[in-house]
Amino acid sequence: MIGGIFMIFVAIWIYQTAVRAKVENMFFWVVGSVVTFFLVQFLFVEFDIYLLEALRSSEGGASYEAVNGADRKNEGDFQGFGGVLESLFFELMPQITGFLTVAVLRNRFMLKEPINVVNLFSGLKELFVGIKNSFKATAHQE
Repeated sequence: MIGGIFMIFVAIWIYQTAVRAKVENMFFWVVGSVVTFFLVQFLFVEFDIYLLEALRSSEGGASYEAVNGADRKNEGDFQGFGGVLESLFFELMPQITGFLTVAVLRNRFMLKEPINVVNLFSGLKELFVGIKNSFKATAHQE
C-alpha cells in the first residue's frame, strides 16, 4: 500500500518534470520510472524477506517452522523500540531505495544535471503544492 502511494507520487513527479523540461517522449519517462521504481522495490522486498528468514531461522531450531513459523511477527526482535525501528526499516527501505533510484535516473538522464542533493529532489515541493491546489480547485467547483 505504501509502495503504491509512493509509485503514484513518482509518476506525477516525473510527469511534471518532463512537462517543465519539455522532454520528448514523456510517456516513456513516466512508464520507465514507474517500472524502475517497481522493480527496485520488488528486489528490495525480496531481499528483506531473505534477510528476515536468515535472521529468524538462526534463532530457532527444528521447531522454527512448525511452532513459531505461523506467528513470526510477534516473536523475536520485533518487540520494543529496536523492533519498531527494524520494522520501519524493512517496511520503508524498498520504497525509499526505489525513489532514490528514480531520482538519480531522472537527474542524470532526463534533466542531464549534475547529481547533488538540490538537483536530486528538485520539483518535490511543486508536486505537493500542485496536489494541494488541486483539492482547492475541486472544492470551489462544487
